[in-house]
Amino acid sequence: QVQLVESGGGLVQAGGSLRLSCAASGRTFSSYVMGWFRQAPGKERVLVAAIGWSGGMTYYADSVKGRFTISRDNAKNTVYLQMNSLKPEDTAVYYCAASQGVRIAQAMAGRGYEYWGQGTQVTVSS
Repeated sequence: QVQLVESGGGLVQAGGSLRLSCAASGRTFSSYVMGWFRQAPGKERVLVAAIGWSGGMTYYADSVKGRFTISRDNAKNTVYLQMNSLKPEDTAVYYCAASQGVRIAQAMAGRGYEYWGQGTQVTVSS
């Protein structure tokens, strides 16, 4: 099992930046595909970005391409989401999640995430 704890959320003005971090417990962090999801009020939770085991493969939702960057540090058991040029529509609860039991293509499509963090609120004011 792995436990995930997000941090770094907050209130920011449109055009600003935030960096989310997700610290994972356990010694097998590098064996998990990691993803960042978000859920806005009244909407479904969606995959924003994902990263493969070594960081060589990444996925971004069209809505965040060119603005968000996902990265990981396997030595620190941590995955990051750098969010730049934030927009009010980026306002949501952001969740970190880990996937191990499915093919990487499925994880990159938002499926097969077994472990979830508690979420961190990101609010972008206009």
